[in-house]
Amino acid sequence: MSRQHDADAPGAGRVALAFGELFGSASDGVWAAPGRVNLIGEHTDYNEGFVLPFALGHTARVAVALRPDGPPRLRAASLQGADPAGTGQAATAGRIAEAGLGQLEPAAVEPWARYVAGIIWALQQRGHHVPGVDVLLDSDVPSGAGLSSSAAIECAVALALDELLDLRIARQELVLLCQQAENDFVGAPTGILDQSASLLGAAGHALFLDCRSREARQVPLDLAEHGLAILVIDTRVAHAHESGGYKDLVAACRRGAAALGVPALRDVGTERLAEARRILDAGTFRRVRHIVTENQRVLDTVAILDSDGPRAIGPLLDASHASMRDDFGISCDELDAAVEAAQQAGSLGARMTGGGFGGSAIAVVPVEDATAVAAAVRHRFAAEGYLAPDLFVVEPGDAARRIDR
Repeated sequence: MSRQHDADAPGAGRVALAFGELFGSASDGVWAAPGRVNLIGEHTDYNEGFVLPFALGHTARVAVALRPDGPPRLRAASLQGADPAGTGQAATAGRIAEAGLGQLEPAAVEPWARYVAGIIWALQQRGHHVPGVDVLLDSDVPSGAGLSSSAAIECAVALALDELLDLRIARQELVLLCQQAENDFVGAPTGILDQSASLLGAAGHALFLDCRSREARQVPLDLAEHGLAILVIDTRVAHAHESGGYKDLVAACRRGAAALGVPALRDVGTERLAEARRILDAGTFRRVRHIVTENQRVLDTVAILDSDGPRAIGPLLDASHASMRDDFGISCDELDAAVEAAQQAGSLGARMTGGGFGGSAIAVVPVEDATAVAAAVRHRFAAEGYLAPDLFVVEPGDAARRIDR
């Protein structure tokens, strides 16, 4: 079991050197943006509700150079040749994908590179001229694990282009730009949770975000002070936000809000659940109930962190997983096994994290019990015949930043 690492150390030099070898000239800089763990608040973001993510030490790193004297085109490559955004169609290491910038369209860009091209497209939509761009990606955010590998790519590219083009876009607005790229170019109907965590997070804190007002507050999450660790359990069951299942959930939430006469499910309190049960079909009601109760769990978690600290939030994490499993329908056998094994082995609380249909679970564990909990999860997966999970300990890290100076 490994601990989270600081990606800056190997990151800047490795990707800058590889950029020069691949593109034949130096980059203009190297930027990094973290993946995220969502402590609690799942699928509440696009319902204009509350979320509580934190940034990881694992990052997507991009070396970028503008090519103003050449043709207006994007040239993109992935250093590790993996599938950095979990698209199911991997990049080939060292092979350059190209796309003209005159009329950018998703179909003209390789799937893994659409998260890069989408940022350029979103800048163009806002009236910004983007000349030719070369981008080399290196990422250690596990792809398809529900840790926001795609948003990490978007945020790193957005921060790089904002600086290189001297646009001076506020980070809160870069969040919206990245969301526009993912929604309208990539085609994934996500909210602002992932990009906010990557661009606004702070080491030692979780980010309490109101997804309607976009007001954000750093909430202390000093795990070491309380003798705790957060164990990430990557089930290695990949998921993708642009899949039909995710879109169906968004549609169900919108149906529920419309039937209840509100702009978004954020406006439905727990006192209206009896009414919702009467007027909604059973499937839509369960989705609505998850969002309504999950919003309340986020508020309760923030209050507990402010008053008592992270040792007291476990029951809320457990309740969140049950709601996602039974009401929202986004868990899977492997996620349920991970959560159950962690709970039985001594975690204070555990839940799946991320969009669902695979990905990762998290468990808050006393530091002295982390190895035993990890062993119990591995044993359960072996007994069930699942792929061996990847387990690692994380703590809240820094937001997106330039790392080559």
